[in-house]
Amino acid sequence: MRGQKRRVFRPTSRRYGMRRQGLPAAVAATIGIMTLGALVPPAASAAAARPDAVQQSLNALVRDSGTPAALASVKGRDGRNRTYTAGVGDLATGSKVPRDGQVRIGSNTKSFTAVVVLQLVAERRISLDADVDTYLPGLVRGEGIDGNGITVRHLLQHTSGLPEYSKHLGDDVRYYAPRELLATALRHPAEFDPGKSWKYSNTNYVLAGLIVQKVTGRPLAEEIDRRIIKRVGLRHTYFPAPGDASIREPHPHGYYQESAETPLRDITEIDPSWGWAAGQMISTNSDLDRFFTALLTGRLLPPAQLAQMRSTVPAEATFGPGARYGLGLVSRPLPCGGLAWGHGGSFPGYETRGGATDDGRATNVAVTTQLTGEAARRTLERAVDTALCR
Repeated sequence: MRGQKRRVFRPTSRRYGMRRQGLPAAVAATIGIMTLGALVPPAASAAAARPDAVQQSLNALVRDSGTPAALASVKGRDGRNRTYTAGVGDLATGSKVPRDGQVRIGSNTKSFTAVVVLQLVAERRISLDADVDTYLPGLVRGEGIDGNGITVRHLLQHTSGLPEYSKHLGDDVRYYAPRELLATALRHPAEFDPGKSWKYSNTNYVLAGLIVQKVTGRPLAEEIDRRIIKRVGLRHTYFPAPGDASIREPHPHGYYQESAETPLRDITEIDPSWGWAAGQMISTNSDLDRFFTALLTGRLLPPAQLAQMRSTVPAEATFGPGARYGLGLVSRPLPCGGLAWGHGGSFPGYETRGGATDDGRATNVAVTTQLTGEAARRTLERAVDTALCR
């Protein structure tokens, strides 16, 4: 897709990740005259013929939020995994939702990027409290912006004050180089002085990815693959190569709807490079369960770095009541007590929520539209809570 321009409305950041407000006409296929009210097909479950609480919560997601499909993977304390589906995987054909299908995981990518940075901290190749200029001298300059005063910790915790690049991209979907994304952000003033406040910005993770590449001399995708994906056996997780707009394995189609009066459009195939270290990856719910469980049990980071990752600041404005943000990791209180640790992600066509607990439970839930409105998002979060608390 390099150099091929496709018209799209300007993107903007949103809760839990990345969102484009429109989609390329050349890629979008309007799906007949199906309305949201018609998207309530029979649901399928791998767990039981009679719907249990998790299946019922997915059925409610499809019925009440208007998403064509919902998928979930649930791991209990006993280590047993269950997968669930509801809805339709492809509106054009009416095909079933592939069980544990691949989806674009959006800002869950930030947790992978943060783990690589913290592994390099453990190796004494990066310092959390070193300025960005230590690794990328002179690169980060702008109105109220100076890489000499922004630390690696500020980047990973969204306390840098760096402006959000995604809402300033052009009106086309194409390949974006990481430094182009950064340059877009730096044309705008700082949100606040480093360390003085908290605000979610994908720009932080583009810079974190550039630091990884500078320190290791290797592409970020290769470092994530070598240090995380292969290490814990994530067989269905990958970082798409430049120009790769496809999803490799069985997957539900992802859809976009401009307004309640317009039809759903298929936006499954899209160049994801504008998400890069902040949101480019593809995975499955069960692989995300495996990743966050491995992270919490110390398989990816030494105790000191895992403790740093779990050191949090309030983040309720973006992640909801009681939520706190660590270093690429979000904690959220559960209605049954305790905390769920994860991230969540949003990318055109897909939205994911989930997390893992310290006692071995894990779940991730994906839907095939980006949800709009607090009611729909609460329905998704209730599905996660039901799985973790059942």
